[in-house]
Amino acid sequence: MSDTVQQLLTILDLETLEDDLFRGVSPNNGWQRVFGGQVIAQALGAAIRTVPAERICHSLHAYFMRPGDPAVPIVYTVDRIRDGGSFTTRRVVALQHGAAIFSLSASFQKNEEGFEHQIAMPDIPKPDELPDGKALEKTILKNAPAAVQAYWKRPRPIEFRPVMLDHYISGKKLEPFQHIWVRCREDVGDDPVRNAVVLAYLSDMTLLDTALFAHGLSVFDENVQAASLDHAMWFHRPAKVSQWMLYSQDSPSSSAGRGLTRGSLYTLDGMLVASVAQEGLIRPRRSSR
Repeated sequence: MSDTVQQLLTILDLETLEDDLFRGVSPNNGWQRVFGGQVIAQALGAAIRTVPAERICHSLHAYFMRPGDPAVPIVYTVDRIRDGGSFTTRRVVALQHGAAIFSLSASFQKNEEGFEHQIAMPDIPKPDELPDGKALEKTILKNAPAAVQAYWKRPRPIEFRPVMLDHYISGKKLEPFQHIWVRCREDVGDDPVRNAVVLAYLSDMTLLDTALFAHGLSVFDENVQAASLDHAMWFHRPAKVSQWMLYSQDSPSSSAGRGLTRGSLYTLDGMLVASVAQEGLIRPRRSSR
């Protein structure tokens, strides 16, 4: 297993300190703040550890309150809100330096049969029809800003194959839609818990960027201040994160210094496995003077 994937699985495997009390660490990658997807995934993992195995998370709703410090462990406290006949509810608070940096509410449900429908997956090129990372570096990204090139060259546990990268290189105002094929670089097995937390981890990737398409900008623009404010996710069907999934995204609105984005995650054969919504801070960076 590659170092990046093993590192991801290690940071998502929380240390149990006491009943309903867990501790997580961050990778030593030089970042100034903890990646939001990591905190979402760790908090979900903490909640899952307090719920019977036969109950599966069907939704989570989270708020980012303060930037996480990657040099300090994160403590997760779980509040057992309710254990009902069909549903279980948990609330998780992430703490650093004596203050809350993040909160998450998650709902779990025992498996049930019911009505089934979904919207169709967009008709776009499949991942094997698109350039991989090395090909992107040699073609489209060779003209991209240095910060963009550095991001795409960085080793990571999640592989991307975007359908379009015009927003990084053109500066044009584009329709606020993007489609990206994503998968974990290594097989993480069939464990539904491991697949769910890795899916939560990757759901925070690339999403907020979509809100900047309409303005001819990206999160790498030096004049843009961007940060996740909240995150919601609905798990519709089981997913295997080591297989290609289409992350289809759109941004219906931006206003008041905030951008709203939505995402749908489909399997390669078109099954909708999860839906995501996120609002983030996107505004011109304020002068330090």
